[in-house]
Amino acid sequence: MREAALLLASCAVLSVLVLGQAARQGQDIRCGACRALVDEMDWAISQIDPKKMIQTGSFRINPDGSQSIREVPLARSEGNLLELMESVCERMEDYGERTDPSTNRKSYVRIKSRGNEAMDLSEATLDSRVTSSLKFACETIVEQHEDEIIEFFAHENDNVKDKLCSKRTDLCDHALKMPHDEL
Repeated sequence: MREAALLLASCAVLSVLVLGQAARQGQDIRCGACRALVDEMDWAISQIDPKKMIQTGSFRINPDGSQSIREVPLARSEGNLLELMESVCERMEDYGERTDPSTNRKSYVRIKSRGNEAMDLSEATLDSRVTSSLKFACETIVEQHEDEIIEFFAHENDNVKDKLCSKRTDLCDHALKMPHDEL
């Protein structure tokens, strides 16, 4: 009888550990997807000429004869940001997984170069299951947090990864302890 109780307690502890590990992996992938999304959006925005402007507002003439039109940079306009968000998750295929040996937490690093720069691929693994999970997490984040993403990229320039992924959406509870260049 005592062995059965001990076996049952061991199974319960093992179940809690397995469920905790699965929850942490799910959080790691959501956090990694958010941070990769921010990185990809930043890069795409940087590729647009900052001098290009677009007119926004109403083209109707007000009773006083004026119009409510203003010029904003094209790169950070709502229309451009929506267009960029349509394809940003496709680039999750360019990321690999890295495991921190001390914490066993997963992070996601770009493994394909955008140009001719050398890539540090040490300790990064490429797995189709990981990239499909990262892509799915990215698509979910875009769907659930579209307004926040547009708001941040239209107005914020500093620490968007931390502000969006940790503080606003709470997708990364541990990200404030991560170096800014690590996803």
